Amino acid sequence: MANEFSKEERVAFEDILEGFQDALVLSKNVAVYNTDQSMMERAGNVIWRPEPYIAQSFDGTDQTLNFKDSTQLSVPATIGFNKSVPWVMTATEMRDAIQENRLGDAAKQKLASDINRAVMDVAALQGSLVVARGAAATGFVDVAAIEAVMNEQGIPDYDRYLALSTRDYNGMAADLAARQYMPGKPTTAYERAYVGRIASFDTFKLDYAVRLLAAAAGGGITISTLAGGGNVYVPEATSVAATGERANVDNRFQTVTFSSNVGMVAGDCFTIATVESVHHITKQPTGVLKTFRIISVGAANTCVICPPIISGQGGTDAELQYQNCF
Repeated sequence: MANEFSKEERVAFEDILEGFQDALVLSKNVAVYNTDQSMMERAGNVIWRPEPYIAQSFDGTDQTLNFKDSTQLSVPATIGFNKSVPWVMTATEMRDAIQENRLGDAAKQKLASDINRAVMDVAALQGSLVVARGAAATGFVDVAAIEAVMNEQGIPDYDRYLALSTRDYNGMAADLAARQYMPGKPTTAYERAYVGRIASFDTFKLDYAVRLLAAAAGGGITISTLAGGGNVYVPEATSVAATGERANVDNRFQTVTFSSNVGMVAGDCFTIATVESVHHITKQPTGVLKTFRIISVGAANTCVICPPIISGQGGTDAELQYQNCF
């Protein structure tokens, strides 16, 4: 019979194994807007930030009849999430400071990941500039199509960021690596799967990405865009309640009625036949159908969409200033 001896177990507390990480790609590339915390508490954690005006111009020297009212729009910035990472340590366990520090590091890592995921969800589920593709992005032509959509609508050509899933990003790197006539870039793409700046965008590789299912709603769904159809939006700075109180209006969203909303889910995108996007300054139609995003699905065939349908049909000053489609 073999000898059996008691064994001593040791845990190398100081030599922790390699762990995991969240690259935090999106949260590192968004602007941080700071507020006064006392003011935010008194304002219910909401602060309204004004949008830039869009002016109108008129021909001729006699402008007597052209002095129009201006409508200033605002967007609410809200502290809407309260995330926590609780843990329990007894008084005796807290004597081991290394455990407390590591639990704190894990909490910071998870909360940072939650912020990154929140930024990603807003971009993926509420972004209304959409370029449809039937397959994965593979190269320059895909990014150039995104640039065209932004340029056509007057989006500033600076601070443009493109974040792609690792598989899509590496597909673009593969396309770049095969281009032997571009000194330097193909080598970097091959060695590091790195794309860099392309078609005016700084590109970033996501370690995880939001995956949206293809829209399931039928293609025969209709919506009225006639002036009397109830779906034409008129921007307004404030609204007045029945009791007389005046409050700011969030003009990012609109509730519209479809012939059916069966199969629609938040995050779906859609276009409307003959409704084109316009350049937001010149109001020139682009010749490309305007894309809209479903924000939420309601009852009686209604949905909340972004952006609103502002076609200028009503002829009001606010509509003509902020017209976004034709």
